[in-house]
Amino acid sequence: MFRELVDNPTVFASARCRIEVAVEIRDPHDRLTRYNPDLNYHNEGAAAGMIRSVFLFGAFVVSFSGAILTALVPLDATAAGAVSDGTAPGYRLVRYGAAGAEKPGLIDPEGVLRDLSAHFDDFTPRTLGELSRLKDIDTASLPRVPGTPRLGSPVAQVGKILAVGFNYRDHAEETGTPIPTEPVLFMKAATALSGPFDDVITPRGATELDYEVELAVVIGRTARYIQADQALAHIAGFAVGHDVSERAFQNKRGGQFVKGKSADTFAPLGPWLVTPAALGDPQNLTIRSTVNGELRQSSNTRHMIFGVADIVAYISQFMTLEPGDVIYTGTPSGVGAAQQPPVFLAPGDIVELSIEKLGTQKQRIAAAPGA
Repeated sequence: MFRELVDNPTVFASARCRIEVAVEIRDPHDRLTRYNPDLNYHNEGAAAGMIRSVFLFGAFVVSFSGAILTALVPLDATAAGAVSDGTAPGYRLVRYGAAGAEKPGLIDPEGVLRDLSAHFDDFTPRTLGELSRLKDIDTASLPRVPGTPRLGSPVAQVGKILAVGFNYRDHAEETGTPIPTEPVLFMKAATALSGPFDDVITPRGATELDYEVELAVVIGRTARYIQADQALAHIAGFAVGHDVSERAFQNKRGGQFVKGKSADTFAPLGPWLVTPAALGDPQNLTIRSTVNGELRQSSNTRHMIFGVADIVAYISQFMTLEPGDVIYTGTPSGVGAAQQPPVFLAPGDIVELSIEKLGTQKQRIAAAPGA
């Protein structure tokens, strides 16, 4: 079974750390209340959200005190129950098969890929709202999928891909960007979506291809003018996201970021979609990237300036979020453009990106078409 050790497992056994986490969870709510009270974020709601988060985290600590936590843990009854509300067991959902012909599946507690085609035609905006049906399925009776088929993006027919810039303080600092007082939003074309192990295709004319590992959120219910304490109920699941970027297109060609973020294969997602009950607290996950085996990024989602709940709620003030929409929530420091001197990706390079509990994706950088 795949396992990856957390950097500092002893953090979970400390009451002092629990207090520190509470402050970090609370801080983004306070920021939202301070900079835009018209969003209907109230101090009472922020405090209540903080208390709920601390209660969940406290239960997690009690359940795992003194244990070494791992990524890609089998979602057996014990692991899922520690982060479940008692009605929603956790799942790792996948889409497998040739590009354009993927089938829905899941990874069972023993790490076996099983087919869900008899229950879902695919994981799309239409079916993401029906994931509650999973609890009525005997996963052990599902057909095993032989071999090691290709994994595609765990969700198809995505309506829009949004992203948050400079959402880790150290990344903002390494790029010389002032610390944001509100989430910095930009879009990626939905056609950029690709599988977690598909090649990243260098666009024609690219000279500054770069990597960014990010926690990605997939919306499961329509969200419009919601508050932060409602946000997690609108999420279908979480995944590893790669915000591939072409810095020259992004920064030297005028206009907005979208040109440098939207080429085909610039949004690898997966390997699987992990439902909220399986993940637990999204604000305490180790996040890393390597290039050709060299560690480039290493951080934790607790260092995000704006947490997942605040990001989802914030975006919903400006546009309707629909099932299947994907949000890339920002990257920590260590990107190639910030190296001294800058180091960009080249054909043949191998990029690996991982997030605790969400798995690892891996891409080879391929040359531009016709190169």
